Amino acid sequence: MTDQDHPARRLLLVHAHPDDESINNGATMAKYAAEGARVTLVTCTLGEEGEVIPPALAHLAADRDDTLGAHRIAELAAAMKELGVTDHRFLGGPGRFRDSGMMGTPQNHREGAFWAAPVDEAAAYLVEVVRSVRPQVLVTYDPDGGYGHPDHIQAHRVAMRAADLAADPDFRPDLGAPHTIAKIYWNRVPRTYAEEGFARLRATAVGFSATAAVDDVPGVVDDARITTEIDGAPYAGAKTAAMRAHATQIVVEGGFFALSNHLGQPVLVTESYELVRGERAAGGRETDLFAGVAP
Repeated sequence: MTDQDHPARRLLLVHAHPDDESINNGATMAKYAAEGARVTLVTCTLGEEGEVIPPALAHLAADRDDTLGAHRIAELAAAMKELGVTDHRFLGGPGRFRDSGMMGTPQNHREGAFWAAPVDEAAAYLVEVVRSVRPQVLVTYDPDGGYGHPDHIQAHRVAMRAADLAADPDFRPDLGAPHTIAKIYWNRVPRTYAEEGFARLRATAVGFSATAAVDDVPGVVDDARITTEIDGAPYAGAKTAAMRAHATQIVVEGGFFALSNHLGQPVLVTESYELVRGERAAGGRETDLFAGVAP
């Protein structure tokens, strides 16, 4: 299959766990899906080690029934329906790589943990996706994974390695014809935008026990690092609906949300990125991930 057999714009996102995509890129995904682009999500684990918020579902947790992963597959499918995304996959298939838990825990090194997987082994599964979908744009995390979670760091490593290997004609020709991704972005949040969001939260009577700090938000950087921002305002409803679909992990109240730590955060409707590979469009911040990409 050639590039001409695909939709004109093709976006690939690589995330660590179900819910990461909706929090980070929900508005972006909804926008491009609505505009007819092919949006492909690859999630690297089932999020089996996540904490469970609703008491009625506490039995799903890893230290009890250990059935949270299967439940989160359904949550992710519901979230993708809200965003209009029909192509969502798990790296190597559902359950191929297990959630590694927080950094420094025994789960990091259990059999099948994503963090413990050889990068090239995991990347080969993503190479097959890249060569099949042939995206012009890839979105993933920075080298720290946004906040230091081992699965986020590994997702970054795997995504960047797969981008290189997919373009190499000598690497696994059985996985498809080589393909070079034109632009690669890392998820970012400009500090001033995060601060504005937290100021709104503090001025609003929302029932969270406390408020998170700006530096608790993954990917916060100085504004100058931002190369690209997507105005997600028309898709704010789709983003919050997708976040609500991840009910074991997220509580949404209006334009704010909390994870299992019950610390309130703003839902960030403008989604920002740093272009780290490819040609940047001239003049200020880009407003389109595909800026400068020939169809």
